[in-house]
Amino acid sequence: MTETTEKSSFLAHLTSDRRYAAMTALGFSMGIPFLLVYSTQSAWLSEAGVPLHTIGLLAELTIAYKFKFIWAPFLDKYDPPLLAGLLGRRRGWIVLSQVCIILSLIGVAFGDPAHFIWWTIAFSLALGFAGATQDVTIDGWRIVAAPAHKQSMMTAFMEAGYRVGTLAAGALALIIADKYGWRAAYLCMAALISVGAIAAFVAPEPESDLHAKHEHPGFVATVIAPIKELVTRLGPWAVPVLLLIAGFRMPGYLTSAMAMPLFKSLHISGTDIATVTKLFGFWIALAGTFFATFVVRKLGLMTTLLIGTIAGSASHLSLAWLAAEGRSDYVAFVTAVSIEGFAYAFAQVVLITYMSELASTELAASQYALLTSLCALPGSFLAGASGFIVERVGFEHFFIGTSLIGIPVALLAWFVWRNHPPVVTAAEPATVE
Repeated sequence: MTETTEKSSFLAHLTSDRRYAAMTALGFSMGIPFLLVYSTQSAWLSEAGVPLHTIGLLAELTIAYKFKFIWAPFLDKYDPPLLAGLLGRRRGWIVLSQVCIILSLIGVAFGDPAHFIWWTIAFSLALGFAGATQDVTIDGWRIVAAPAHKQSMMTAFMEAGYRVGTLAAGALALIIADKYGWRAAYLCMAALISVGAIAAFVAPEPESDLHAKHEHPGFVATVIAPIKELVTRLGPWAVPVLLLIAGFRMPGYLTSAMAMPLFKSLHISGTDIATVTKLFGFWIALAGTFFATFVVRKLGLMTTLLIGTIAGSASHLSLAWLAAEGRSDYVAFVTAVSIEGFAYAFAQVVLITYMSELASTELAASQYALLTSLCALPGSFLAGASGFIVERVGFEHFFIGTSLIGIPVALLAWFVWRNHPPVVTAAEPATVE
């Protein structure tokens, strides 16, 4: 199939192959949990009067997304209880993780962070682990369910579904919370996960996953194998490349933890936040995504990676400017969110492209989980201190500081770019149509 054919029949693919339709719905389900542990929930916590330093610490509830590489290899090698015989290995794990997501969302919905924060913490932590597991299992299904020449379309439909899912978990949840309360918002999000669950039942399962695994390596061997293969393949470039990935989104994680409290401190309503950051921001993010793809083709991946590092960090100055305004100026709010959102989407797409090239095809699910965990871990831990920093220096100086953090990361990106490290991909295994 040629690239031209794929471009000219994008919508036709959705009906011609049920894998594409299933991938879109599964991508939608992937987009829901994370914001409900992180950004959207911080709005609920702010309204409940939870102190800023506590909100910053609760950013650590997404810790499962940073350590998912530990259990990701086991999801490739072990069958899920009860569901394996009906759905196969990967779809079985997908449905099991979605059931856990639904139960966790119901648990959070019936909590009261203003008076019993530990209830919210417990169910949010469970939601984080269930959501991270869903990501790993869906990525694994995507890689093995379609042959190599269909992977670009599978990824495109996944990203489209994912962005709609984040729109629901962001804008729709905020709007529902404004009108009917946070309990209704979280219960509605639990109901929406059923879209992905239905897709998991409809999606085809690769033949290899219909047979039980009998060879189960030990814990250490299972976890270490993907790491060892990646480091060995990168050779002397392993350290600078992995450091670059670890630092690339660090400023973004710090900013995300305090962006919503900033908007609330300026007395911007939940509906306005939803409209600008989620509805309008949805199109801004799409523009950043397509622009990043265009720049990669024109300038090359490594040059664009350097641009993304600089743009992603510098864009936080727009939030510092908004904080300096010190009042609810709608035009300033839209401008700041647009600049930061466009740059974030641009940088994110470039990083995903880079990490995808680094991952071995044979160990793609495990190594991609490893790289995304490495990308998120440092920024997430630092985000826990963001509330304390804001309480001491204020929002304006905090966002200026997050921009400055990007300087050493940009220097590392420049070093990697100038020396052109080779990206060596392991041989691709055969896939079943």
